[in-house]
Amino acid sequence: MNQTELLEEVLNLSREAGKAIMVIYAKDFAIDYKQDESPVTEADIAAHQIISARLTELTPHIPVLSEENADISWAERQTWSQYWLVDPIDGTKEFIKKNGEFTVNIALVRNGVPVLGVVHAPALNVSYLAAEAIGAFKEIGEARIELKVTEVPNEGVIKVVGSRSHPSPDLAEFLTQFDEVDMVPKGSSLKLCLVAEGEADIYPRLGPTSEWDTAAGHAVAAIAGASVTNIDGSPLRYNQKDSYLNPYFVVSRIK
Repeated sequence: MNQTELLEEVLNLSREAGKAIMVIYAKDFAIDYKQDESPVTEADIAAHQIISARLTELTPHIPVLSEENADISWAERQTWSQYWLVDPIDGTKEFIKKNGEFTVNIALVRNGVPVLGVVHAPALNVSYLAAEAIGAFKEIGEARIELKVTEVPNEGVIKVVGSRSHPSPDLAEFLTQFDEVDMVPKGSSLKLCLVAEGEADIYPRLGPTSEWDTAAGHAVAAIAGASVTNIDGSPLRYNQKDSYLNPYFVVSRIK
């Protein structure tokens, strides 16, 4: 299977999971809490089961790591040259609030770099998809447009996308480097995609995230041409350590 075919299969899979999520979204659902007090619903589990089973069918030689099946030892993970990294529902808090800003995230990570990614927002009927050597795209209904980042100068009003559910106390200090900012609130990995499509100039994440939260959106943003770096300017990488937590990072199209 070539990259184009694989990308389309993953897009279709994300939509299949999205349909299952929306069935639960439309009714009353129970909310449980994990040990770290993050919420989880039956929709998270249903989407996880669909995605994991289908990816295993598509690429039986590539391991799957999902937020809902993350108890894989570092000893095993550090032997992986590539793997699927999945968040069945990114933005569970947005799902619970029923504001539509949650996504299905599926990324293929190779040697620490997300080389293919799909971010599907089922409640918004919007998908973002990208693969190396193919490009990055946004799809709304039947319309698909290519995403190519244009750089903007560090002057004038800078559009900064931030989290609806996780405001960071470090953000105000970071933003002092800009003369004027316009805050754009958004949930889930849609924040990375907003930079990819030019609706925001920068997304500084100065708070905790896990690798499954960002990998698919990272692929979309980076393949579209945005920079995705740690706060010190080094590349953001995956599966480099025991912990799943990301360092602080910045997604930007600012020169």
